[in-house]
Amino acid sequence: MEDRVSMVEFKHVHKVYERDWVALRDFNLKMEKGDFLFLVGPSGAGKSTVLRLIYMEQFPTRGEVVVSGYSSSTIRLREIPLLRRKIGVIFQDFKLLNDRDVFDNVAFALRVTNAPRKLIKKKVLQVLADVRLSHKRNSYPYQLSGGEQQKVAIARALVRDPFILLADEPTGNIDPQGSEEILEFLKDINAGGTAVLMATHNRELVGKTVFQTVFIEGGEVKGKG
Repeated sequence: MEDRVSMVEFKHVHKVYERDWVALRDFNLKMEKGDFLFLVGPSGAGKSTVLRLIYMEQFPTRGEVVVSGYSSSTIRLREIPLLRRKIGVIFQDFKLLNDRDVFDNVAFALRVTNAPRKLIKKKVLQVLADVRLSHKRNSYPYQLSGGEQQKVAIARALVRDPFILLADEPTGNIDPQGSEEILEFLKDINAGGTAVLMATHNRELVGKTVFQTVFIEGGEVKGKG
């Protein structure tokens, strides 16, 4: 049996923003290769801060975050882009480029790394097929439903083959049926070997799964399920 590999670990992390706003208090978390983990809590609980610390947009005030061997205490500025290339991120508001069609929105993630044109075409067409949006490749974001826009965002996050996918309230702007469909896509992605960390306040949606759950409030872990 393959050994379990720790991909993300928070070690007694405190995060304090300006004006003494404490976002995280003695926060500990561990994710291993292939995990699917829900981070559940109300708005302002600290969920987004956890994600920002993972892709090192923010750094701990105290404590340490280790991601794929990179430590928040020792990582160099030039190494941060290398780490981020291994991490897929999707947001509640999709963050698509409205002046580009679906194909170009997904391809953008590869073009910024100067990937060869043939490779870009191959990988973009593959991930669009995976999220069942091949027929929308020439459409623009404003021509898509909320659920379809989120699938484009997922495809863009997956096109660089990340080891972990971070989903920040990915169903927040989608109707219940679309939310369940997005969750099914995330489950399929996880089944393919990609770790998934999904931050959400939607306990009803989480209750329909059997994945690990960490409940967070006021920047502290309040329970696990």
